[in-house]
Amino acid sequence: MSRFAVPGAVLDTELSDEGGQAVVQLHGLTSSRARDRVLDLDLGLGLSGTRLLRYDARGHGRSTGRPVPGDYRWPALADDLLALLDDRFPGERVYGVGTSMGCGTLLHAAAAQPGRFAGLTLLLPPTAWESRVAQAQDYLASAELVEREGIEPFIEAGRAAPQPPATIGRPETVPEISADLLPSVLRGAAASDLPDLGALTGIDVPVRILAWIDDRSHPLSTARGLAGALPQARLTVATTRDDVAGWPALLHRDVLQVGTEPTR
Repeated sequence: MSRFAVPGAVLDTELSDEGGQAVVQLHGLTSSRARDRVLDLDLGLGLSGTRLLRYDARGHGRSTGRPVPGDYRWPALADDLLALLDDRFPGERVYGVGTSMGCGTLLHAAAAQPGRFAGLTLLLPPTAWESRVAQAQDYLASAELVEREGIEPFIEAGRAAPQPPATIGRPETVPEISADLLPSVLRGAAASDLPDLGALTGIDVPVRILAWIDDRSHPLSTARGLAGALPQARLTVATTRDDVAGWPALLHRDVLQVGTEPTR
């Protein structure tokens, strides 16, 4: 494990180096690389023959952060990602894997520097465009709740929310973020959205979109919108935990099909 400084934060990172294709994996909002592993969302687990870089986003997990909402907007997180890639994989095209917020981070980074990525796997694309408005209001209300009553009511609200069928039976977890930073992180998420559909057409690399059904925070409408806009996208939809269990094999196959090339 090692640390990497970005403006206003220090990122906690780890590299599993088995040679081969450079891969970076990003987690979702209020999660961490450790929590994603418990939730069976660590698709890089067992991804052999690659150089796999995992890290906790600023303010999450073992990374530090500051209570500045703008730090947690997805374009700012994309800047963190690109700086980290320049340091760890200079001059290389990297395969990106990102869940929810990590998906948003990757798409902003790829829209800004499309030649930086050899391919993408986008897990659980979050609310976006029209559906983002209501989600943003929920995040703002949650930020006020945490400031007013602490983090426990926020955790309880998450427990009470309907669970997608593909997640039934997975272990219970709690946010990997401090109560001091959570309101700022939520406000940063509320001020974020995916790039416009027109901006996505320039991301002309193989993209696997992995979604599941009946998840208000990760609606199929976003996954389908991305599948229609990204030139080389393939959409895979899970309905059960067994379907999700097959996702790491899809990632492994997709990464193997991507050769290591210099940055274009």
